Amino acid sequence: MHLLDQIHSPEDVRALPADQLPQLCEEIRAFLVENVSRTGGHLASNLGAVELTVAIHRVYDTKRDRLLFDVGHQSYVHKLLTGRKEDFPSLRQYGGMAGFPKPAESVHDAFVAGHASTSISAALGMARARTISKEDYDVVALIGDGALTGGLAYEGLSDAGQSKEPLVIILNDNGMSIHKNVGGIATLLSKQRVKPSYLHFKQTYRNTVGRIKPLYNALHLFKENIKDTVLPDNIFDDMGFYYIGPVNGHDEQEVERVLRWARDLRQPVLLHVITKKGKGISYTEAHPERYHGVGKFNAETGELPAPKPCFSDAFGSAMLEHAQSDPKLVAVTAAMASGTGLEAFSERFPDRFFDVGIAEGHAVTMASAMAKQGLLPVFAVYSSFLQRGYDMLIHDAALQSLHIVLGIDRGGIVGNDGDTHNGCFDLSYLSSVPGMTLYCPSSFAELQAMLNTALYHTSGPVALRYPRGGEGAYKDIHNEPVTVLRSGTDLTIVTYGILVNEALQAADELADKGVSCEVLKLGRVLPAPIESVLHSLSKTRYLIAVEDVCSDDCVGMKLLAACEQEGILLKGSVLLNLKSGIVPHGAVDKLMREYHLDAAGIAESALALCGGKGGAE
Repeated sequence: MHLLDQIHSPEDVRALPADQLPQLCEEIRAFLVENVSRTGGHLASNLGAVELTVAIHRVYDTKRDRLLFDVGHQSYVHKLLTGRKEDFPSLRQYGGMAGFPKPAESVHDAFVAGHASTSISAALGMARARTISKEDYDVVALIGDGALTGGLAYEGLSDAGQSKEPLVIILNDNGMSIHKNVGGIATLLSKQRVKPSYLHFKQTYRNTVGRIKPLYNALHLFKENIKDTVLPDNIFDDMGFYYIGPVNGHDEQEVERVLRWARDLRQPVLLHVITKKGKGISYTEAHPERYHGVGKFNAETGELPAPKPCFSDAFGSAMLEHAQSDPKLVAVTAAMASGTGLEAFSERFPDRFFDVGIAEGHAVTMASAMAKQGLLPVFAVYSSFLQRGYDMLIHDAALQSLHIVLGIDRGGIVGNDGDTHNGCFDLSYLSSVPGMTLYCPSSFAELQAMLNTALYHTSGPVALRYPRGGEGAYKDIHNEPVTVLRSGTDLTIVTYGILVNEALQAADELADKGVSCEVLKLGRVLPAPIESVLHSLSKTRYLIAVEDVCSDDCVGMKLLAACEQEGILLKGSVLLNLKSGIVPHGAVDKLMREYHLDAAGIAESALALCGGKGGAE
């Protein structure tokens, strides 16, 4: 019988003899590969955190103690050890187990995590709540070195180190986020890697001399003075943490031993652990970036399905073409060079490519300053990650009307990564940025045409919003603010982006039922071309607005307000959108059906709206 079959809770993990733990870790890796190959998900990061997660559950009781993940894509081992083994076939599927920590899913999940650099702030908040409430539990945060490129992590570190609150920050250092880490933090961490023998001496010294307080205090002061004189600074010591490390993160017993020590110090501790992303599987060790987030693949060989052309590729291709003729064009990304299609740009123009790490706010401000000095900066970023740059968009770009271009990838429903990653709020928050222009291409060709317009024929802050994945049947180029794709007399369907495919299909289905639909495609949604749409609505008097954004500040709401202002009395309207914007994880087509954004849902709404027949009075 496999050991993993005996693990139903962390209590079972703690009950295992130490000599059986290597076998358990081996079985966990095999289980992860087998299951993720069927469902897709984050693989390499979880393979690298197996021994570390086992050790955490041997030391902490996560029913009581609070374990905070950073990003949370490395939480699969934690889920496996906390009674969710049988849920893995539904991983990231609609109605199934989430790919990130979810408190609603398990008492062992302390906090939602899907974006980077939040764990330390959350850990300190829970530690302070514990102190105020006079409760008894431990707090531990697990953060990767990639997440330490985000400024929020340093805000948390600065406060936590001076707080005197007992908590442990585990720094899982594998030298990578998705790709190899960039910037000063990667250099700093490499300098922190001291010999393990010193770590053993440090623990023994504290456990012996530390019992004689006057002697310990005198020697500690002497040691600190000598260290300050002859050794380089340790940033974590300077922030107020008791620094331990580095420790081999794949030696479970060593991690467990040091973790108990860190917990029992009863002060802010930073435990530096070295791991290898993709550990234990040959093809993931060789190419961890390839297996960071994957779809279904061959578990035996690691063979991945051939990638299909996507909007990110079209964006990257257009950027490369413009860069060849414009020396002022520069590209910025926040640890997402491959995800945003900029790898070829980075190789061809390395001096004009800037990966700032997981620091979206910094990227916006830096791009704004580049624009102020005469460059043409393009910041390629996922929609849900750009949310962190909102203040900078207003303060640093909009107030000075600086011409920066945003390539907003993953707009709309992203799918299996779920509510932390769906790009539902971009139109809502960009609507309040003064002078913002937002284009929404519906095809690869339109993206390339609109990028040219954004770069050379638009002023101030400007953005292109496009979805994850590929284009549909619509492959035309209409670069106007509004285009009539179908003329009709009974009903007006207004949409933009990739949803034009569903709207056109719905219009065809409705035509077979005698309903004549006018389909308007918006190429620009900020500022929205309201007057052009009102002309159609004054004729049909029925509106269906189809949008993959939350309802707040959506185009449909603006159209209804404009009709009220202009005295256009609509006979009926339906706004099909993502409502509050909290969209669960699941396949994109399933979520499209759920929110009635597919052709069938649009057609059904139209028939209900106009009584199921054309020429509605």
